[in-house]
Amino acid sequence: MRREHFTLDVSNVDWVETDGEPAKPSVSIDFTGPATDLRERLTGPDGDVLEASETDAALRLQGPLGEDTDGVVSLANRTTGEFLLELNEDADNVLRFIRAARGYGEDETDEGRYEIEILFDGEEFVSYDKGTFLVYDEDGNLLRQHSLIPSGIEL
Repeated sequence: MRREHFTLDVSNVDWVETDGEPAKPSVSIDFTGPATDLRERLTGPDGDVLEASETDAALRLQGPLGEDTDGVVSLANRTTGEFLLELNEDADNVLRFIRAARGYGEDETDEGRYEIEILFDGEEFVSYDKGTFLVYDEDGNLLRQHSLIPSGIEL
């Protein structure tokens, strides 16, 4: 699967900068490549689609923070560590999304701070409510202050 087969779109993030009414941030990842490949990756050994608790979302920066840098957004299988999908995205766009998810989580009792929808050619395949989004620098070091880590979670 090629990173070019993925498009990322975020919604419900503008309220943070305008002090508007909090809304659950959402990220849509649309895949336009061969659906069989991604479907197989998103399915566990039992044939069922992986649950939200079986996946981890992350951003790996490709350059220093504060500069106009890109990053690689990934969704990984928590058990095997295998990358389910990866795509290039502007790091500032993702960090803005994480700030919105953090702000939403402060005011809401909902378990998920944000939602990830994975689409095949515009049709929803799976949707996850998530509470964690890890951010790593270009050397692979966890940036806790920029990550979305629920309280009580030790990494």
